Amino acid sequence: MRTLCFGEAIVDLICRRPVRSLAEADAFVPSPGGVTANVAAAAAQHGASVALAGGAGDDPWGAWLRDRLAAAGVDLRWFGLAAGQATAVAFVTLDGRGEPAWQLYGDGVAATVEALDGRLLDAVEATDAFFFTSNTLAGKAQAELTMAARERALELGRPVVFDPNLRLHRWRGNPGRAGAMASACVPGAFLVKCNQAEARLMTGESEPEAAAASLLAAGAQHAIVTRGVGGAILRAKGMRLDVRAHPVQALRSTVGAGDVFVGALIARLGETDYYPSALAAALPDAAAEAARACERWGALQ
Repeated sequence: MRTLCFGEAIVDLICRRPVRSLAEADAFVPSPGGVTANVAAAAAQHGASVALAGGAGDDPWGAWLRDRLAAAGVDLRWFGLAAGQATAVAFVTLDGRGEPAWQLYGDGVAATVEALDGRLLDAVEATDAFFFTSNTLAGKAQAELTMAARERALELGRPVVFDPNLRLHRWRGNPGRAGAMASACVPGAFLVKCNQAEARLMTGESEPEAAAASLLAAGAQHAIVTRGVGGAILRAKGMRLDVRAHPVQALRSTVGAGDVFVGALIARLGETDYYPSALAAALPDAAAEAARACERWGALQ
C-alpha cells in the first residue's frame, strides 16, 4: 500500500554542538526537516511506498530539499516548488540534553498549499492511506483543505494516521483552539499517535492510560501515547502493549526522533495493508529506530 503524507517540508540548519543560545552557534549544517517530510523519508528508508503531498519554494533550498527527498525514495509526484515562495528554514540549536530550540524563517505551510495547486484530493484518491499532522490546521483555508482531505480518505475507507505534532507558536498562544482542532481529527482515525503533553491537551487526561482510553472513546481505532524515556503505550480494542524506551548510546539530538518513530510504523503497516496486529509487532522496532535517531544530528540517515 502507498501512504500519502500531507504537510510541510523545510530545511533544518542544525548547530552540531550544544549551545545555550542561538547567539553562541558558530556554524550550521543543513538537514531535511518538517515533520511530514521527515515521516515520509523515514518510511521510505524503511522500504515503504510513500508519497509526499506538499512543496517548498522555487529556490535553491527547495531544489536541495527535493533532491534529498527523492534520494530517500519518496514519491514526489505531488510535491512541487512554488514560484514566488521562499523555502522555509529553521535554525536549530541543541542544549546539553539534545533538546532542540528552533528559530523559523518563512512559512512552509504556505509553500505546501501553493505548490499543491488544488491537487490534494486527487492525491488522496490515488493512494491507499493518509497521514497528516496539525501543522496544516492553524490557518482557516489550510484547515479546510486538510479536513477535506481527511474526510475524503475516510469516505474511501483509507486508513488515516494522525500525529498532532502540536507546535503552539503556530496557534498564536491559543492552546485551547489547538487542542480542539487536533481532537476533531480523532474520529475514524486508524491510528492517533501523540506524546504525553499533546494527549493531555487533547483529552484533559494527564495519565497516558486515561488519555489513550479517551482517544479510543472519541473514535480512534488505535492510540499510541509516547512518554519519552518512559517508552510508549499502544491501546486498542483487544490490543494492549507497553514498550520501554531503548537506550541511546551517544546522544546527539532528539530532532526528528518522533518522526522516525512514526515513519517506521507506517513502513510496517504499509507492508501488511494496515493489518492491525502489525502495529503491535512494529512498535518495539519503531522505538528502537527513534533511539537510533537520537544518535544523529538530524532525523534522516
